[in-house]
Amino acid sequence: MNTMDPHGRAMADARERIKRTELALERAEEMLAENMALCSRIRAQRCLVEAAHRLVEIDPQC
Repeated sequence: MNTMDPHGRAMADARERIKRTELALERAEEMLAENMALCSRIRAQRCLVEAAHRLVEIDPQC
Protein backbone atom coordinates (compact mmCIF):
# COMPACT_ATOMS: atom_id res chain seq x y z
CA MET A 1 0.00 0.00 0.00
CA ASN A 2 1.41 3.37 -1.04
CA THR A 3 0.91 5.98 1.67
CA MET A 4 1.07 9.66 0.89
CA ASP A 5 2.80 12.20 3.04
CA PRO A 6 0.47 14.74 4.70
CA HIS A 7 1.32 17.39 2.12
CA GLY A 8 0.56 15.02 -0.76
CA ARG A 9 -2.75 14.01 0.85
CA ALA A 10 -3.71 17.67 1.36
CA MET A 11 -2.93 18.39 -2.29
CA ALA A 12 -5.01 15.42 -3.44
CA ASP A 13 -7.91 16.55 -1.24
CA ALA A 14 -7.63 20.09 -2.63
CA ARG A 15 -7.66 18.80 -6.21
CA GLU A 16 -10.75 16.74 -5.44
CA ARG A 17 -12.53 19.76 -3.93
CA ILE A 18 -11.59 21.84 -6.98
CA LYS A 19 -12.99 19.16 -9.30
CA ARG A 20 -16.26 18.97 -7.34
CA THR A 21 -16.50 22.78 -7.37
CA GLU A 22 -15.92 22.88 -11.13
CA LEU A 23 -18.67 20.29 -11.67
CA ALA A 24 -21.05 22.25 -9.43
CA LEU A 25 -20.24 25.44 -11.35
CA GLU A 26 -20.90 23.71 -14.68
CA ARG A 27 -24.27 22.48 -13.42
CA ALA A 28 -25.14 25.94 -12.08
CA GLU A 29 -24.31 27.44 -15.48
CA GLU A 30 -26.52 24.83 -17.18
CA MET A 31 -29.37 25.61 -14.79
CA LEU A 32 -28.94 29.35 -15.41
CA ALA A 33 -29.11 28.81 -19.17
CA GLU A 34 -32.25 26.69 -18.75
CA ASN A 35 -33.86 29.35 -16.55
CA MET A 36 -33.00 32.11 -19.01
CA ALA A 37 -34.53 30.11 -21.86
CA LEU A 38 -37.65 29.50 -19.79
CA CYS A 39 -37.93 33.21 -18.94
CA SER A 40 -37.61 34.04 -22.62
CA ARG A 41 -40.44 31.65 -23.52
CA ILE A 42 -42.63 33.06 -20.73
CA ARG A 43 -41.97 36.61 -21.96
CA ALA A 44 -42.86 35.61 -25.53
CA GLN A 45 -46.09 33.98 -24.35
CA ARG A 46 -46.96 37.08 -22.31
CA CYS A 47 -46.46 39.24 -25.42
CA LEU A 48 -48.79 36.98 -27.39
CA VAL A 49 -51.47 37.17 -24.69
CA GLU A 50 -51.15 40.97 -24.48
CA ALA A 51 -51.38 41.23 -28.28
CA ALA A 52 -54.51 39.05 -28.27
CA HIS A 53 -56.09 41.28 -25.62
CA ARG A 54 -55.31 44.39 -27.67
CA LEU A 55 -56.78 42.76 -30.76
CA VAL A 56 -60.00 41.94 -28.90
CA GLU A 57 -60.21 45.55 -27.71
CA ILE A 58 -59.86 46.76 -31.31
CA ASP A 59 -62.22 44.20 -32.82
CA PRO A 60 -64.33 42.24 -30.30
CA GLN A 61 -65.38 39.82 -33.10
CA CYS A 62 -61.88 38.25 -33.12
